[in-house]
Amino acid sequence: MILELALLDVKPGQTKAFEKAFSKAETIISGMKGYLNHDLQKCLENDHRYVLLVNWETLEDHTVGFRGSAEYQEWKTLLHAFYDPFPTVEHFETVKR
Repeated sequence: MILELALLDVKPGQTKAFEKAFSKAETIISGMKGYLNHDLQKCLENDHRYVLLVNWETLEDHTVGFRGSAEYQEWKTLLHAFYDPFPTVEHFETVKR
């Protein structure tokens, strides 16, 4: 399993619109091959910062399958205009439980 971590800074004043758009976008990602689950969390200290955690079966399910899909284009249309700066996305694997 691979954990995708995306740090999302939403433009000030746009958080409610972002959350509404994300509600639509999460139906896109949840239908993708290799998707396991996700969690969107809002920062307590910075009210326009979020972290998106997505568990994938493999790295390629995210980087090739999702990002190379037509569904990703719809995801981009729904969400990418909200970010400033563009999100940092990294992938992690479990070392020890």
